[in-house]
Order: sequence, then structure tokens, then C-alpha cells
Amino acid sequence: MKLLILRPQVGGEATAARAIRLGFDTVVAPLFYYRSLPWSPPDPATIDALLLTSAAAVRLGGDGLTQYRTLPVQAVGTATAEAARLAGFANLATGKKDGNAAAVMLAASGQQKILHLCGQDHVAVGHPLLTIRHIAVYVADAVEHLPTAAALALNDHAVALLHSPRAARVFGTLLDHAKRSRATVRLACFSQNVADAAGVGWAGVEIANVPTDDALFAAARMLCDQDPNGTLER
Repeated sequence: MKLLILRPQVGGEATAARAIRLGFDTVVAPLFYYRSLPWSPPDPATIDALLLTSAAAVRLGGDGLTQYRTLPVQAVGTATAEAARLAGFANLATGKKDGNAAAVMLAASGQQKILHLCGQDHVAVGHPLLTIRHIAVYVADAVEHLPTAAALALNDHAVALLHSPRAARVFGTLLDHAKRSRATVRLACFSQNVADAAGVGWAGVEIANVPTDDALFAAARMLCDQDPNGTLER
């Protein structure tokens, strides 16, 4: 079975390596390229906890992250949590499906003043019991054309893996511009938010039951099992 991984290069390579160990044929074709943004870290004394919704925020946050390493961290997804762990954060909680669900957990733990380090095009996060300060530490610039590697993988009936709402929107737009039918493409989506952003008209859509790559791979396998024509590689 072939998987089309559309994540930016660092995250895409990590996902591909995990998929290959599980026996998948993989193609990495990034839709975005990351670059760091300058930012001014708030005083740690004014912050109760960090909210991290993207591994890229950890990787591209730079030295400004260092002063927050002793604070509690709520990370969305295992990839984000692993990036935080490697960056020296020890007080980690993870597993929530999106930023708003993570905010609920922060509020339940009694945290109030939250620093959300994110990308420039982050999904809005809020909770009535929290004061959340959003600071963009990176930007993801979208490609202008469907990558050749992606087009070739789709010709081989690859299942496209989508990890974020923005990736879903960009992928759909690139397909439309390339005059490729959505009706021939199957999507495995990281969350319901991602599936909603992808819109309609796809040959098949499956949603990971938890925000992990392994759950996403399982969703891709389900698409193969559901394929009535046997057109997907197995």
C-alpha cells in the first residue's frame, strides 16, 4: 500500500520512517516549507503553562523556549510531545485531539495563564476560564503547484495523509488548479477538523481515532479495506 505524506520535510521524513518500518511504501511531497519568525518571549513568571499544538513550534521556537522548560506543557499529538521532550521539557501531558480539547484539560488542571506557541496560520484556541496568549514563532509557506512526486503517487493510487486543516485546504486547492478530480483521491485525516477543512468530493475519507501517525496509518488501511474496485495497492 502506498502512502502520500504531505507534511513539511522534517515532519514528513519522520512520518515516512515510521511508515516504512510498518511495511508501507511511502512518498514524501511537502506542501509547505517552514521558516522561523522573530518573537519576544514573555516573562515566565506571567505564564502558568504552555500549549503546543505543533512540533514545528518546538523545533523553530529557538532559544526563547529554554526559559519555559520547567513549566507544565499540554501538547497536541505524540509528535509534538516528542519534539517537546527532545527540547528538554519534562512536565508533559498529551493525547488531546486538538487545541481546544487541550485547553479544556488545562482549565481542569487549574492553569489560567497560557502561552500558546504556534504558527502564523494557527487554528484559534480558546476557553472561558483561560487567558491564552498566542505567539507565532514560525510561518509555513505553501507551495504554488502540486508537487510532481505527489502527482505521480496519486497516479499509483496512494492514500494521501493530511495532518492539519491548512494542509487539507491547500491540497484540495492544488488538485483543483491541476485539474485533477477529487473523486479519484482517498484521504486519511488526522482529525475531524482536518476532514472538515478538506471539504467534499473525495473518493473516500477516514479519520484517525486519536492524533497519532499510527492511528493515521490505520485509517489509511481502512480505506484499502473499503475499496470496492481493488484499485489501491495492498
